[in-house]
Amino acid sequence: MNLHFLFALSLIAACHTTGPKVPSDDHDLSSSQDSARAASWGADPYGMKQYVLVLLKAGPNRSQDSLTRANLQKAHMENITRLANEGKLILAGPMMDDGEIRGIYVFDVRSLEEARALTETDPAIQAGSLVLEMHPWYCTAALMDLPRLHKLIAKKDI
Repeated sequence: MNLHFLFALSLIAACHTTGPKVPSDDHDLSSSQDSARAASWGADPYGMKQYVLVLLKAGPNRSQDSLTRANLQKAHMENITRLANEGKLILAGPMMDDGEIRGIYVFDVRSLEEARALTETDPAIQAGSLVLEMHPWYCTAALMDLPRLHKLIAKKDI
């Protein structure tokens, strides 16, 4: 997946003003800018902020037996849940094809070093099943509300 495409997509999402409004628990999105929320999310004057985008790629150690793979995947998902609950991991998900890029993480951290330390807690990365590529990423600060919004629509925990 092209990083320029991801950046363009984030800008379109941030600037898109037509279509249905997403209900909020305490703010009408059709009204003026919410300064308190923007400040709490770390938004700049454009409503954007820096994150670290991590591309999870297929690693060299992917030939484990099915039980080992299942246990590794379980530990990988538990780590994702822990990082999300800590408020560091804002977005994560697998790619839906069988390409080199297996998934993404978006961390609410300012440095690649902090993101690297967080990714090193992932058992799949420790096992060499996944390797990573990291980039500073500029996107809408509204991503900070994704975990709350996801809880509103999810019927099951991951």
